[in-house]
Amino acid sequence: MTVDLVQASWTRIDAWLREHAPRTFATLRPPAGHEEIAEAQEELGVPFPPDLVASLSWHNGALEGPEAFRFSSGDRLLGVSGILADTGFMRGIAQDLDGEAEDYWLRGYVKFGSYDVTSDGLLMDCRTGRDSFGAIGRFFDETGTRFGEADSLGAYLAELADRLERGAEAGVVTFNGRLFWEGPLPAWPEYGADEPLPAPDERLPELDLSPSPTDPLHVSHLDGHEELGALIAILPYEQVVEAARKQLRRLAVESGLSTYPEVETALDAWERGVAPPRPDATDPLALRLRAVLAQADAGRDSARRWAAEKIALGIWGSPYRSVCESAELRSHFTLDWRADLHADLGSSPLPPIPDDRFWGALRNPAIDSSWYAAQYSPDQD
Repeated sequence: MTVDLVQASWTRIDAWLREHAPRTFATLRPPAGHEEIAEAQEELGVPFPPDLVASLSWHNGALEGPEAFRFSSGDRLLGVSGILADTGFMRGIAQDLDGEAEDYWLRGYVKFGSYDVTSDGLLMDCRTGRDSFGAIGRFFDETGTRFGEADSLGAYLAELADRLERGAEAGVVTFNGRLFWEGPLPAWPEYGADEPLPAPDERLPELDLSPSPTDPLHVSHLDGHEELGALIAILPYEQVVEAARKQLRRLAVESGLSTYPEVETALDAWERGVAPPRPDATDPLALRLRAVLAQADAGRDSARRWAAEKIALGIWGSPYRSVCESAELRSHFTLDWRADLHADLGSSPLPPIPDDRFWGALRNPAIDSSWYAAQYSPDQD
């Protein structure tokens, strides 16, 4: 029975989360009561498939917030109240569109997973008397509903448990007690390192060196890195510089750009504390990176272009900006970029995930948190 599969799958999921991602596990709520589930079905006017009842009887959704348990689709598990709110909202949208369409939203659909940022999410077909009763689909804001996720919630949860137990090969990453889902890493083309250095007068794309090394970094560059971004913001400047150097070295190796002698020489000098001057038309590193830009543009290799840009930014720009953007780009090359960044930052204790008040209380002249400081000054309640 698929109800048994739901219970067996949640048992496996819970056990894995307790061991590997306890902070994520802590966001899963206790079971919903049978009366609460029955009232929700009556309010929506549709029967819940037994799988959904069994799942709600195991976990009544997950708490909101960045630490929340999410399916591999990025959708947070909804409890009874969330199901009522999100399904009701979707019905209102469908009604505003002058009718229902099966490829958009039908009254018999029930949403049980929410992307939160948009109205996207996982849904279940609760139309009785159909072969599709209990089937799992996903709603997309722009294109509507598509089925094919699984024939039942039990099967969907079993596949989720399988992926967790397979670990990194299935895109499963844990960091600081939390679960992250990462997409498969693309296979990047390999390049030789024996191309001659172009002449100074050769027509090549220009490097964007407009950001000054002393320009304050806006909080938005840090906020997306969550607790790692908060750590960068509060560490001494020298530690940030050291982390930026290590991150740039990792990026050069992973992108293949470290095979160029001009890149390797510049990184070696930078790691010794020798800051290179702003480049002129004959600078070997600038010529090499501009040639890489041209090569990447010709091959439509966006990652290689970005890597060249980040190396230029790291060598001649702000270490705060460099460490953030190098780490962000490294997520295209490795699943372990968070752990690597934490190690490069000295493995210092991680602060909580920052909120607006954290940024409002920050006093780091290298970071522009002025808006937050005006809204959330420490002396405000």
